[in-house]
Amino acid sequence: MLKREMPETIFYECPVCDDETEHQILKGRMGKASIEGTFKCFGCGRVTSETIKIPELLEVPVVFSDGDVSETTRTTIESNDILAIDDEFFLDDGRRVCITHIDVLEGSTTKKVLATNVRKIWVKQFDILSVKVSVNDDRKTYSLRVQAEPDDEFVVGTQLSFEDFDCLIHAIKTKHSLVKHGVAEARDITRIYGKLRKKKYDILDLDDDDEEYDDFVFDDDEDYDE
Repeated sequence: MLKREMPETIFYECPVCDDETEHQILKGRMGKASIEGTFKCFGCGRVTSETIKIPELLEVPVVFSDGDVSETTRTTIESNDILAIDDEFFLDDGRRVCITHIDVLEGSTTKKVLATNVRKIWVKQFDILSVKVSVNDDRKTYSLRVQAEPDDEFVVGTQLSFEDFDCLIHAIKTKHSLVKHGVAEARDITRIYGKLRKKKYDILDLDDDDEEYDDFVFDDDEDYDE
């Protein structure tokens, strides 16, 4: 088990507030799974000396992937944590990741498990996502990608801008459904569908009419049925 530093505050049930509130630790001694000390409730001001149970810290192996690059590292979790596939969290070194696979101590692999039963977890980089975009010009569909943070929102009916043209979003396919009206976060999107719109320039460049989209990355995994 790992040793943890004494925090300045702790959340636990206050009998006066009848709720879990933040308490200042006036003085205390840290154990493996408890803090013995004197605490002051920020809600009601109650001061009491007692022993508060806290979760133990566990260090687990992590296989980290970022594109084609993988490495093995370790990170710290609390014993009462519930880990699940697609959960997002931060490694000890600050990298934002998403869980893709979990090995457990007892039984086979699982999608959800208590931290004390974790043998190893696999994660992928989750700072910047590469979101697939299919753009149709009534003759051909171009498969592109746009970078986004997991929290970024895409709205049906709004416009995406690329170097040579704009794209009007008309549908968004997520992990759960096809969105034809509304919004979806980048973390949930599997593909964005849009209609091509020519960019408007103040000065007309006739050479643009003959340009091909040679700089774009084409995907062969088109999966949208209109």
